[in-house]
Formats: sequence, C-alpha cells, structure tokens
Amino acid sequence: MQIELRALLVEINRLLKPDQFNDYCPNGLQIEGKSTVCHLVSGVTASQRLLDAAIAQGADAILVHHGYFWRGENQAITGLKRNRIKTLLDHDVSLLAYHLPLDAHAEFGNNVQLAHVLGLVPSGELLKQNNQVMGLLADLPEPLTGSQLNERISKALNRDAMHIDAENRLIRRVAWCTGAAQQYIEQAAQLGVDAYISGEISEPTVHSAQEHGMHYFAAGHHATERYGVKALGEFLAQRFGIRHTFIDIHNPV
Repeated sequence: MQIELRALLVEINRLLKPDQFNDYCPNGLQIEGKSTVCHLVSGVTASQRLLDAAIAQGADAILVHHGYFWRGENQAITGLKRNRIKTLLDHDVSLLAYHLPLDAHAEFGNNVQLAHVLGLVPSGELLKQNNQVMGLLADLPEPLTGSQLNERISKALNRDAMHIDAENRLIRRVAWCTGAAQQYIEQAAQLGVDAYISGEISEPTVHSAQEHGMHYFAAGHHATERYGVKALGEFLAQRFGIRHTFIDIHNPV
C-alpha cells in the first residue's frame, strides 16, 4: 500500500493542528522527497544516524519530533545541516517534523504517551500555552516514596533517572512535562504536587526542588519523547495501510 505525501500531510495536520502553535521551528514538511509514501520511518531527532538507518531500511519519508530550521540558528546550509539535507535529497526522502504539536496532542502527544508508559492516569493540566496543554498531572491511587517512583520511571524508560530527593515526603500527586521542561517546576510547585518529572535538568532546578521540598526526576529528554512520534507513526500506518518502523537512536541525554 502507498499514500500520496500530500494526503499524509493533510491527515497529520488535521490531527495535530500545527497552525495553532507559536513554535520554534516550522511544523510539517521540512524536506520534500518522493510524492508517495509506502514506508514511513519515525524517530525522535533527525540526526545523521537516524537518516542513515532509515534510508538503509528503505524509508520514503521520515517523521520526527526534532527536525531542522530552529529559530535563531544560522540559516546557512553548511556543515552538519548541509550533510543531513543532502542525504535526504540524494535519496528522495521526505522529512516531516512536529515539535510542540506533538508534545501537546491529547492522544499522540509525548506527555500523554509518557503517562501510559509510566502507568499514570492524567487528572489535570500542568499549564497551557496559547490555549494548548503543555504538561499534565496525576493523583496517585496509592502514595509512593521517591525511591519507588524513581524505580518505576527507570524501569519503564530503561535508563536511570536523576532523582532529587525530598527525603520523607510521600508522593500523592505528580506533574510532568517531557523534554527540556525543567523550568516548569515552578508551576508544578504552585499546584502543590509532591513530585515533578521532566526530561532535562539544569543547575537551578536542583535548588528549586530542594527549596520547594518536592521530589524532582530528570528522566531524559530523548527517553521521555520517544513515545509520541512512535504512536503517531503506528496510527498512520494502520490508517493508511502503509509500513511503519520506529528507530530508536540511543541518546543518553
């Protein structure tokens, strides 16, 4: 089976509604390849390693969360950017990238997909940006210690999370936002949560967690954002009868 590239884009845009977001990069088709798609490969970041692996597996299009042309970067097509774009053009492979729309989506979004992976049932919102939900929270059916939640996160994501411990505080309510969302710890504290999970951590995050007396878990930018693009790719494959492969390029950050 195959689908026209344009029809695939129409469906993704219908689902994710990228025009509703003020993002840091263009969402949608970033590099145009062949006009039809039989094999869609998904991955977190359009690195050279992902491109090479996808092309080796016969990809017609690559769907990612982190694409190219970020706001404020050098616009010149040189160096790594030149090599990556040349790889796609030489093999007539399209690059489709969705950033904030793939974080916020209520079904395929990184935040709701991370909840599924961690066994959390969202019961509220962490915050909204431009009326879009960017982070969730959950009330746990039974309280957990920091060590217990840390073990759950590390086991589910197959990597050790960094845990800033709040000593004897039990966790009854937890908030999370995937990726580089460590700055939202302040919003989490205002909601009275006992723990906050994000992908990355910064030096000030440690002090904020300690002074708020809350647990903080840095579970990995890459690790927390693997699941949205994979879920979207699987849906599109089922919807259109095309082949889909998720390629996880290891990244310890």
